[in-house]
This record gives sequence, C-alpha cells and structure tokens, in this order.
Amino acid sequence: MDKTYFLTQSTALSLVIVICLIFLSFGIYYSKNYQGLKNYLTANRNIGFLSLTTSLTASALGAWILFGPASAATWGGLGAVIGYSLGTAFPMFFFIYLGKKIRKEFPQGSTLIEFLRKKFGKSLFKLILLMTIFYMFIFLCAEVTAVAVLINYISGTDLWFTALIVLLCTLTYTLYGGLKASILTDNIQMFVIGSLLLISLIYILSFTGSKFSFDFVKEKNPHLLSGSYLPGYTSGLTFFIAVAATNLFHQGNWQRIYAANDYKTLKKSLILSFLIIVPIVFFMGFTGLIGFSLNSSIRPDLSFFYLLLNEQAIFLSIVIIILGLALTISTVDTLINAISSLIIVDGKATFEFKKKTNYINFSKYIIVFLSVISFVIASYGFDILYLFLLADLFCCAFVLTVFYSFYNKIDEKNAYISIIIGLIFGFLFFPSPDFSKSLLVGILLSKEIFSPFISQSLLFLSFIIATFLPFLVLKAQKIKF
Repeated sequence: MDKTYFLTQSTALSLVIVICLIFLSFGIYYSKNYQGLKNYLTANRNIGFLSLTTSLTASALGAWILFGPASAATWGGLGAVIGYSLGTAFPMFFFIYLGKKIRKEFPQGSTLIEFLRKKFGKSLFKLILLMTIFYMFIFLCAEVTAVAVLINYISGTDLWFTALIVLLCTLTYTLYGGLKASILTDNIQMFVIGSLLLISLIYILSFTGSKFSFDFVKEKNPHLLSGSYLPGYTSGLTFFIAVAATNLFHQGNWQRIYAANDYKTLKKSLILSFLIIVPIVFFMGFTGLIGFSLNSSIRPDLSFFYLLLNEQAIFLSIVIIILGLALTISTVDTLINAISSLIIVDGKATFEFKKKTNYINFSKYIIVFLSVISFVIASYGFDILYLFLLADLFCCAFVLTVFYSFYNKIDEKNAYISIIIGLIFGFLFFPSPDFSKSLLVGILLSKEIFSPFISQSLLFLSFIIATFLPFLVLKAQKIKF
C-alpha cells in the first residue's frame, strides 16, 4: 500500500523553490554593495548586537534540532535533553572568554587556525585545519540530508531534488556575498525560525494538553526522569562533551567573534544567544519524551512531527517545511562561508603552492566539490550519524590541548603526542556501527572480561577518554622521545 503523505509533491516542491529563492534574493541584493575580502571574511568587523545575536543563534540551530534531541531523549531521558541543550549553548559562554583573548592578541585575524599558527609550528596547525574542515563537511552533509529526508517524509519528494535546490541557492548567494550575506539571511531566518517554533509550541500544547508535562512522562516512563537512571547521566555527559567540543572548532562561530563591532557587543550577543538556544533545544528534546510516552512504537527521531501533525496537517506541514528550510539554509550558508574562509586565509601556509594562486577562487572550487559529495550523500539518504560521531571524537581529542594553549605555552611535539594518545585510546573504546562492541571491548578482548557498565557505555567512555587523556598527558610531561 502506498504511503499517505501530508502534502502533495507539487505543493512541497513549490514551497522549497520559493523559500530558497527568497533567501537567495535577499542574500544577493543586500551583499552586492558589500563586496571585498574584508566583507567576505569578517563582514568588515562592524556587526551590531541584534544582527550578531540572531546570526549566532540561527547558525547554531540547524535542521538537526528537529531530529536529534528528540531521538536522544527516548533512550537517554532527561539527562540527554539537558546535555544536548547545554552542549549546544555552552560554547557561547566559553567564547566570552576565548573571544576576548583572541580579539585582543590577534585583532586583525579571521580564523581560529590563523591564531593557532602563531601558537604552534608548521605542521600541527595543518592537522587541526584538516580536522576542522572534516567536521564542518560532515555537518554540511548532515544538514542537507536532514532537510531532504524531512521534505520526503512530508510529501514523498525525491531526496535529490530538495538537496539540489538547497545547495544551489545557498552556494549562489554565500559564495557571492560571503559572511555579510550569511549574517543578513541569518537575521531573516532567525525571525522565521522563532515565529514557527512558537506556532509549533502553541499547537502541540493544544493537541496534547496536560499530557505535555513531566507528570505524564513520570507516569508512563518514570525511568526517563529518574535520578538513578544511569544512561541519563552518561548520555547527558556524552552529548554535552561532543556537541560543545565540536562547536568550539566551528569556524562560523569564530568569524562572528571577529565580525562584532566591539567586545561589549560580542559579550551581550553571546549571552543572549545562550539564553535563546537552551530552551529551544530543550523543547525539541522534551517532545521526544512526550512522543515516546504517548506511543513507544514511533520512530524516536520523528517525535516532534508525531506530536505536531495531529490536526490541521496541511497548514502545519507547510509550517514544518518552512521551518526545516530556514534551519537548514541558516546553517549551510554558515558552513560554506566558514570552510571557504579557512582555505582563503590558511590555504597559502597549508598547501604552499609554488605559483601565485587566487585562493578565493581555489576555495570556491573546493566548496563546490564538497557540495557535490554532500549532494550525493543526501540523494541516497545515507545515515551519517556514525560519521558525525567519529568527527566528534576527533574534536574531543583536540579540544583541551588546543584551548589550553590559549593560556599556556605548549611545545608542538608535546601537543602532538597528547592528541595522538587521546585519539588512540578513544578509538579503542569507540563503538562499532551497531554499538555492540569496540576495537578493545569485543574484538581484541572478550566483552565478558569487562563490566556491564563499560560494555554498555562505549561511546561515553570513548569521548571521556579522548577529551581528558590528552590534558593529563600534557600535565604529566613524562613522555620523551
């Protein structure tokens, strides 16, 4: 039997095309008067409080919030929801201190890698650059795939069509207008996102009534709220560490730190962004708790849609499509410009081409190439969660060593050693795709010799080890070659 969809394909396709063209038009029209490398990389360092706040928030909230937090809540409970919320927002708080330092010591900079080149030698920064681009590329794939799957779920539209339209429109205005265009469209997209999330909340409350509460979850699935539920703690810490670590390496955030017209503006924007992000991600995770309590057989990552598409399905399907597109495009344009800026600023020191190279054009070729790969991945609907977790592991192994260097001098060789040791031991516990075993637990050694906590908490242990072991190695300073 054919599946019944909420909207016709023609309606969904029209929405996708119109919404994408609207954002493209705004991006091109506004940025045509703000050309030049300074605008492309740092928006001429004159972004004010409101624009910076909406841009930071919109860039942080991708289409993943429609799926990830709700899914995590169904097995990690309240702890996972809290960890996801704080992990997403925590970098904003951290950037208050890091941003002040990096703007003071390197006022004409535009990338994190550019700053780290001054801290380390000629090779470690290349490894950090590669890791950063890899993480943002995976993020790009995840966002395009998520919105393609969303439109397919609503209307049955082929995945490739949504992916193609979103990528073409976003590439067009972002590669033309750079950060200036990205920030302008973020302002518009954040208004759309905020309005539609409010509409969604109102309808969900009207549909679920008193069931949208902690009491209802406690009645149906008390373990998800229990203080003795161990997965709540491990999953909460896992998501907090993974999401926070990766966002600290997000070049889009660092561009906006440099784009603020002064530090006072930056600080206020970061604080307000933190206060906006936490309740939004918490709300999305809470829909997972409610949806699972209402119907434990639903797909965990579809809890938000299960609650919302209860009545008035046509109107609310349109709301979801516009919301999903705004969330996706606001993140994708940030990622495109972020990767491009890294190649422009750090490309010469990294690639060391002999002949004179136009790194702006070179960055655009790289972006188009990565976008083609993202299009293929999204067209086939590949599940890239596992690859995303792998990228998270890399960021975890780098995070403390890199940001410890902001305040303490670290020898490049010692930094290399600490990162590699963190990666090796993190990989030993990193779970297989089915999460049943790891290289150490279940392959090299039998699972039976490990405690149930270890065999059931592989992802948590791999992130904890990869994050904190490098710091312990640095502090010990006992390894000599």
